[in-house]
Amino acid sequence: MEAQRLLSGFCSTPPIQNTKTQVFVKFPLSSSSASFAQSQKWVSFKACPSISKSALSGKVFQCRNSGESIEFLASDKEDLRSGIRRKKLAVFVSGGGSNFRSIHEACLRGSIHGDIVLVVTSKQGCGGADYARDKGLPVILFPKTKLEADGISPADLVATLRRFEVDFVLLAGYLKLIPAELIQAYPRSILNIHPSLLPAFGGKGNYGMKVHKAVIASGARYTGPTIHFVDEHYDTGRILAQRVVPVLAKDTAEELAARVLREEHRIYVEVITALCEDRVIWREDGVPIIRSKENPNEYS
Repeated sequence: MEAQRLLSGFCSTPPIQNTKTQVFVKFPLSSSSASFAQSQKWVSFKACPSISKSALSGKVFQCRNSGESIEFLASDKEDLRSGIRRKKLAVFVSGGGSNFRSIHEACLRGSIHGDIVLVVTSKQGCGGADYARDKGLPVILFPKTKLEADGISPADLVATLRRFEVDFVLLAGYLKLIPAELIQAYPRSILNIHPSLLPAFGGKGNYGMKVHKAVIASGARYTGPTIHFVDEHYDTGRILAQRVVPVLAKDTAEELAARVLREEHRIYVEVITALCEDRVIWREDGVPIIRSKENPNEYS
């Protein structure tokens, strides 16, 4: 109940309102229907703008007239063709949310075979949460702290993710430690992105510009983003993907951060794409690898 209350409170508008995309559905009606004079009608309804056009283009809509209301049921032709169900994603943010925006845009244009259905934030006024509300995405606050007294409990968080039928949890600049309850509920299903080549420059307190300053101060010649599965500790889960970024001799932390961030946006979308297409494989030794889409016999 607490999660439901907060969910309605943080979502600026219900997902079905304030929408921009209309889908027109033609369906036959029997001649005995008193609601329509013609044998066929065009009915329009609006879809949440967070759902991509590609997600709608492959769907078959059926209408069920229950008297006073009309219910639309959708089946996904694309899923039937590919044999892969479209995944439901939850994104966790604490800051501006540039990685979150990159993921959301990739979902909208159809690059990712999934949709963001829920956003979790540790700061209700952060840029990522504002962006989510502007796009009509539900936003909840976690965890409960002295500064964020309206935050929900770990049990309510798991219950909310279950209610939204979330398949994967994606951390995108989320600065709080993930509770054990969530890790146990979503084994091998929570990803994080870190702005250094882990295990170097990771751990509690190493985030954002602090990482890039430490990289330059160390004299390291290379850095770059790491995507890893999440465990009970900061930045210690199994590494799934990395991208190397050279550290230039006269780099400032800001310059290095900008180049690393560009690679973060690319690699996170690539990895989530593979995840949603069921191309992440776990070796017998517990190391995750990604199967190539073009050549299923190649892995990275």
